[in-house]
Amino acid sequence: MIHYLEHKRIDFNKWDQCILRAVNQRVFAFSWYLNIVSPGWEALIENDYETVFPLTQNRKFGINYLFQPFFTQQLGVFSDRHLTETLVDRFLQAIPRKFVFIQINLNSLNKVDPARYSVTSRLNYELELIHPYGRLIQDYNQNTRRNLKKASEANLLVNRKVEPDELISLFMENYGKKEGKLKFKDYETLRQLISYCLKNTFSKIIGVFYPDNSLCAGAFLLHAKDRIIFHFAASNTSARENGAMFLLVDSVIRENAGKFAIFDFEGSIDQNVARFYKGFGAKEFTYPQITLSRMPRILENTVNFVKKFR
Repeated sequence: MIHYLEHKRIDFNKWDQCILRAVNQRVFAFSWYLNIVSPGWEALIENDYETVFPLTQNRKFGINYLFQPFFTQQLGVFSDRHLTETLVDRFLQAIPRKFVFIQINLNSLNKVDPARYSVTSRLNYELELIHPYGRLIQDYNQNTRRNLKKASEANLLVNRKVEPDELISLFMENYGKKEGKLKFKDYETLRQLISYCLKNTFSKIIGVFYPDNSLCAGAFLLHAKDRIIFHFAASNTSARENGAMFLLVDSVIRENAGKFAIFDFEGSIDQNVARFYKGFGAKEFTYPQITLSRMPRILENTVNFVKKFR
């Protein structure tokens, strides 16, 4: 039987044990991660935490809804059992009726019937690192090789002594300022998340520096089980000309080549970013995003409030 639990009733220890056992374990689903990116999250739980489904919920203008938190690629149903389409559907059907609008990402092992739900396939890019570095670089395309040569000629240096505020500021002053998608509270969430991971996991921040020791590109790498996740990255305008980010990614591949691990680039709907990932030989995978509106017809024109006021 599937039970709905409010946040205060969730047993975090049992929850995390379920995620640890899950055949589709993802770091985003651990209680500590959810507590940071979605305070007050709720849950659907089958039996004694045999299978679980986080409900990343919020309420605006008197309307309860489920949304995908920033910095959280895949959630959905987690279990140590075989994840059938029927099992996933049972959990989706068990979402309390109070949530009148739902737009969430499930994970790559959650199969959904497109005849029953509005489903969008989201893209992810992954590179298996089990081969030696000499074998992995054979899959680099010509553009990647050309940019690595640019980085070498520019005498750029890779350094692992980068503070979270340095990385976040680099993003805010460049892409973040242009895009305007992240708000102050989102940057605070990111700062809290990175700080927690640096203290409690094997995660790290890598930076690429000019010869004068100024930062031009950086990335937060979240280590989780057998995955090295390219979780948050930033660069300035000149870094796009001198191959800095190519050098950064190549350094991670070089350092971890031969390990039983996956370099998880995470996905992007930006074709240029996707091309960057594929230039290292990363393969394309998909996971489903579902959208479901239970709003009365009179409220249908407020569907976009989720994106605007999340």
